[in-house]
Amino acid sequence: MRRAGTSLLLLLTVLAGCGEDEPFADYCEEVKSQQKPLTEAAAQQDTLGLIAALPSFEALQAESPDDLTDEWAVVTKRIQVLVDALEEADVDPATYDREEPPEGLSEEDRAAIDAAARELASPAMVVALEGVQQQARDVCKTALSL
Repeated sequence: MRRAGTSLLLLLTVLAGCGEDEPFADYCEEVKSQQKPLTEAAAQQDTLGLIAALPSFEALQAESPDDLTDEWAVVTKRIQVLVDALEEADVDPATYDREEPPEGLSEEDRAAIDAAARELASPAMVVALEGVQQQARDVCKTALSL
């Protein structure tokens, strides 16, 4: 899950300098409007930061160019699956501890939470985040310093 938090911070770095390429002005404008909530989300712990960033990611997805549709879908869907698993299990993500799960948490719910959390660091998620980052460099003229 730490890799997901690192990816969130990396994504925030990318989005911070989005330029104004005319055909993608709405996307870059949305990036600017999401900076504060994304910065606040990044300040939270790994998975909590991704969950907090979900509304911003969804807003960016709504304004994204067509060639980012698949990447944003992976990012938002993977986070939403975790949110759904936590809600289904009636577990607060802020207090959930995998090593000491809440009393009464079923093995099925725990497995669903674990599977959803693993997907946040999956190769597909990493590739999707890299695609978003590449687009920010190409379209929004944002240089990455990794």
